[in-house]
Amino acid sequence: MCRNIRPLFNFEPPATEDEIQAAALQYVRKVSGTTRPSKANEALFREAVDRVAEITALLVHGLTTTAPPRDRETVAAQARENNRKRFGPPT
Repeated sequence: MCRNIRPLFNFEPPATEDEIQAAALQYVRKVSGTTRPSKANEALFREAVDRVAEITALLVHGLTTTAPPRDRETVAAQARENNRKRFGPPT
């Protein structure tokens, strides 16, 4: 379930609000143990996602580093190569 949570810090261009929201959703899903909350828990679930997203944005945008920003395409290509090595070429 948490495979979609990716590092968001130190990329060029910076992480978008959609990426932060998606990571927050995955985190809350993992912690709650459900991908779809019941109607009784839906409001609390959404509030948790919004709060986690808010804190994540604060963290990601507040961190500093002296390292040069990473390129998204380079990181994605590396992940595809690692995946190919692990599982073989796509069929």
